[in-house]
Amino acid sequence: MKRWIAIWNILKKDMKAYYLKPPNISWGLIFPLAWTGMYFIRSGGGLEGVLELLPGVTAISILFGTTSMLAVTVTFEKKNRSFDRLLLSPIPLELLMLAKTAGAILFGIVNSFVPILIAAFLTDLSGAAWSAAVPAILLCAVVSTLLGLSIATAVSEVFEAQTISNFFRFPMLFLCGLFFPIEQLPVFLRPLSYALPLTYGADILHGAFSGANVMSYALDFSILVLFCAALFALSLFSIRRRWIL
Repeated sequence: MKRWIAIWNILKKDMKAYYLKPPNISWGLIFPLAWTGMYFIRSGGGLEGVLELLPGVTAISILFGTTSMLAVTVTFEKKNRSFDRLLLSPIPLELLMLAKTAGAILFGIVNSFVPILIAAFLTDLSGAAWSAAVPAILLCAVVSTLLGLSIATAVSEVFEAQTISNFFRFPMLFLCGLFFPIEQLPVFLRPLSYALPLTYGADILHGAFSGANVMSYALDFSILVLFCAALFALSLFSIRRRWIL
């Protein structure tokens, strides 16, 4: 019980201290909101256009919100050496990282509902398959958070984390099937698309909102879970190697 109280206190502290930091506001909130407005205006408010674009802007909101949050929380605390004190706390490293990532996951989930709420004013979402969309949003938030964690543990400055994150984030906008099918990409780029986790989350969201998924839900969810496990293991390995040993 004491361990879970510690986790809650770490999560609550991160939420209070870091949610309104400038990098989170600019990259985590304003950028996805600008993309949402831009693409929804482009769609003209029509039912088909909104449902076609909604999976992409939802995935963008999750990706930028979670990675921006981790770039701030981990790198700030590592630079100020407050993270070193957390490493000395009497809780397992796995639970400690769960506490540090929980805030980013929640931030990403909240971000994801910004475009969904905007879309709800433009069109009818009653036909969406929420039983697939909600778990997909959760898994996208988790895998994006762990991607951000693996980057944040490898650098020491916020601007470094944001720069390296952009190296992954912006290609994902065009390679993961967010706004146009992967089949329209050049043949030599398609294997790279299927090596990115957001491809599978976007495929589920396309199926949930417009029925345009290419792969089965079972395959998409399974690969997302595998990405989560691999990125979490990579982050723990990086922390033990760089910060503990």
